[in-house]
Amino acid sequence: MKKFISKNTKSINILLLLIAISFLGFIAYKLYLAPVKGIEAKSIYLLKEYGYIILFAWSILEGELGLIMAGIMVRLKEMDLYLAILIAGIGGFAGDQIYFFIGRNNKDYVRKKAAKHNEKFEKAHYLLEKYGWPIIFLQRYMYGLRTVIPISIGLTHYSAKKYAIINLISGIIWAAITITLAYIFGEELIKILNTIKENLHIIIPSGLTLLFIFLFYIKVLKKKN
Repeated sequence: MKKFISKNTKSINILLLLIAISFLGFIAYKLYLAPVKGIEAKSIYLLKEYGYIILFAWSILEGELGLIMAGIMVRLKEMDLYLAILIAGIGGFAGDQIYFFIGRNNKDYVRKKAAKHNEKFEKAHYLLEKYGWPIIFLQRYMYGLRTVIPISIGLTHYSAKKYAIINLISGIIWAAITITLAYIFGEELIKILNTIKENLHIIIPSGLTLLFIFLFYIKVLKKKN
């Protein structure tokens, strides 16, 4: 695995893209075959049948939305709380390990590409030097630096074994906090989702209008500059 990763980061990106496309294709295929009618009913059926697989894949990307959905599924007694936390934690761990080894085994390539995001990498190195290993816990909650920090740590001489241990503990804690909170407030979240569903005829046009205004404002601002 390590030898394969070290060939070049582009190959890894292509592999991850193919995995993502295959996974989405699998989900779409299973949605089509679901023995129920309606996209909502099909989605619920899919979560019941393949919830843990979806949770693991989603956790690799470190998306809290997947963990929140897992918490709601636990509340509905469609998932086991401890198993969901374990699977999500391992998924989060696996995702960061991939980024870490991309940095560790492709240093020259990553440094070359990092020039485009120099500010982010400089910030990541600064945080690592200032806070040390606790930054491995904190980075999961840092929007914009979630992938940069593991890659940045990989570029240093930081122990791969120590990183893996801390990363695993961090992933489990991250999953436990998010899923448990979603489980505790599951009823409220379900009510919110139902409210959104009932008012989609208002929310969608309003959202599109706001998006149009925002994009128009950005375009005007660019012309002025």
